[in-house]
Parts: sequence; structure tokens; C-alpha cells
Amino acid sequence: MGFAHPIVFLILYLPFGIVSGYIGVTVAYLLSRAGSSITEIAALIALSTLPQTWKLLWAPLVDTTLTAKRWYLLSTVITGLIVLGMAFIPAQQSAIRLLDALTLIVNIACSVSAMSCESLMAGDTAPEQMGRAGGYSQAGNLGGAGLGGGAGLWMAQHVAPWSAGAVLGVACLICCVALWFLGEPARVRSTVRYATRLLGVAKDVWSIGRSRLGLLTVLLFLLPMGTAAASNLWPAIATDWRADGDTVALVNGVLAGLISMGGCLVGGFLCDYIGRRSGYSYFGILLALCAAGMALAPRTPAMFVVFTSAYSFVTGLAYAAFSSATLEAIGKESAATQYNVMACVANVPIVAMTVFDGWAQTRWGSGGMLYAEGLVGVVAVAAYAAVALATRKPLAAIQPPQEFKFP
Repeated sequence: MGFAHPIVFLILYLPFGIVSGYIGVTVAYLLSRAGSSITEIAALIALSTLPQTWKLLWAPLVDTTLTAKRWYLLSTVITGLIVLGMAFIPAQQSAIRLLDALTLIVNIACSVSAMSCESLMAGDTAPEQMGRAGGYSQAGNLGGAGLGGGAGLWMAQHVAPWSAGAVLGVACLICCVALWFLGEPARVRSTVRYATRLLGVAKDVWSIGRSRLGLLTVLLFLLPMGTAAASNLWPAIATDWRADGDTVALVNGVLAGLISMGGCLVGGFLCDYIGRRSGYSYFGILLALCAAGMALAPRTPAMFVVFTSAYSFVTGLAYAAFSSATLEAIGKESAATQYNVMACVANVPIVAMTVFDGWAQTRWGSGGMLYAEGLVGVVAVAAYAAVALATRKPLAAIQPPQEFKFP
């Protein structure tokens, strides 16, 4: 059986994004309209994020029990049914505890759905298409968030409050059809004892740190490049560009999602030609240049839209490069666990840079924050390039010739 077209991974990743957008935007908005406090809504959104910080604990289950296809089918059906059920629970304060519980459960389920997709992606992607597979999967993630948030909110406002969850829940279930076009990754340890399988997963994860490719990829994700942290502060600094609430909603909502999706698809395509780690570095420089350009440009609403949109597009490029570089580094064994190890590593500089940007904005203003983020990104790329060059094998020792490519 040949390799599937990477667009399959866009479809398989949609439920993960749908849940994020539906709860974070649609449900949160309906609760606010019903009189729930900001504290209660914030707690709901925090519960939706919580499983993503602990999912590494159950990732080995996907690698050691059932099959990737069965895990995807089970978790995505649970995800779709819960979203469908939430549609018929009134978004009001009396139901907040039930919504909290369902939010936690559905986010655990959709995290397994994403892990299963990552395992299938590692096992059914041709080496020369890892960039495109990474780009399509991240486009599904961002596109799903746009559907769950933008389209979901529109349906809730213009059709009926229950219509958003009903349509989105059914959409999650339909995504399972894409499994038909994929093969099942082989598992070499499927017949041995479970304890031995878990030990094998641990060895696979440890192997990342024993290879130059793995160590360079970890270093790449740990350095503060390509984090797109400034986008977390667009609403807070929009007044410096005289941008109103509608403008902020536009560049932080559906428009940003669509532009980022385009960036993911373009970035995945480029990474198959310029190299996955190289692509991540180049896109990190592009983000730095975009931030500096925004600082230099006139402070007008039009420039706010132009530069935040450009920033969203380059963010999509970086998302695709992350996924493709991860696929290249982890191989096919224990893919769900190894992929999520990389995801945890990559989240560290995102959190750090968001805090740094907030501090820089307070100290130097919005322009100073953008310059500082750009400078940090360029220094990070330079540091990575220095390490990559210092650890490169001598020219005569490299076989075959295609390994001469810059990391």
C-alpha cells in the first residue's frame, strides 16, 4: 500500500482544533451572555488546557495498546458525542459544573485523537513529504479552531445556540472516515509483555538524546525562535495602533485562522525542499523581521491589520516546520510519545517569551517589545547555527552526499 496524501492528516486533526475553538470561543461567549462571571469562564478555559500539559502521561498508551486507528476512532467518537451533548446543555450558570466536567473529559479524549493522528502520520508519511504532512496537520489544527470558534459562534448567534455544538459534534464524527485512506503502522513489540513494551517506549524516547539529529531538534525547539509570542498580546497593545475592538476580533479570529492555515500549507511544502530544521530557523528570522517591521511602521489601524496578518502567516510557516522537524527526528516507533515530548519542549520558550514580551512592553512600550522579540529571535537562530556547524561531521566523513545539507 502506498503512502496517503497528506491532506488526510488535515481532516484527522480537525477534531482537536474544533474542541479548542468551540469551548474557548463559542461556549465561553454563550456563558458570558448568560451572566457567568469571568472567573467561571476562565476556569472553564483553563480546564480545557489542563490535559494538554499532562498528556505525555497517557501518550505511551497509544504506543503500546490497541492500534493507532482504533485509538483514533474511539477517542474521536467520544469527542464528537460529548460536543454533540454539550450543544443541548443550556450555557448558563446552573450548568457550569457539568460543563466543567465535560470540558475536562472531552479535552482528554481529543488529546488522544491528536496523538493517534501523530502516530499514523509518522507511520504513513513518505520521507520526502514530511514537511507537507506537518503543514497539513497544523492546518487542520488551526482550521478546526476556526470552525469551532468562528463558525461555531456564528451559528450560535444566527441559527440557534444548540446548532453550533450539534454541527461541530457531527463534523468530528465524520472525520473518522479519513482513516479508510491510511494504513496501520506496524509495531515491532506488539507481541511482547506490556512491561517490555513500556520499556521499549522509554528507550525510543531516550534515543532522541543519543543522536545528533535528535539533540539538534530539541535545541531548536528550546531556543526562543518562531514562538509567535507577540500574538498573545495583540489585544493588549492594539490601542497603540488605534485599532478598535472589531479590528482586534478580525485579526485574532477567523481571518488569523485562515491566514495561518495558508502559512501551514506553504510552510510544509517549503520544508520538504529547504530542510525541516533549516525551515524552522528561517521562519524564526521572518517572524523577527515581521516584528521589527511592525515597530517601524506607522501606528495606524491599517498597519496593525497588515503586520498582524503577516505575523499570522509566518506563524503558520513555523507551525508546519515544527511538525515536519519533529516527524523527521522521531522516526516511526513510539511516535505518539516522542512527538508529545517534542511538543512539551517547544512550549517552554513560548511561555517564556510571552512573559518576556509582557515585561518588555511595560519597560519599553510596544515598539520596544517588538524590537526585543525580534532581536531575541535572531540571536536564537545564530546560536543554533553555531552549534549545528560546530557539531557537523568533517566533509570527507559524510556519506552519502545529500547529508551535506545545512541542518
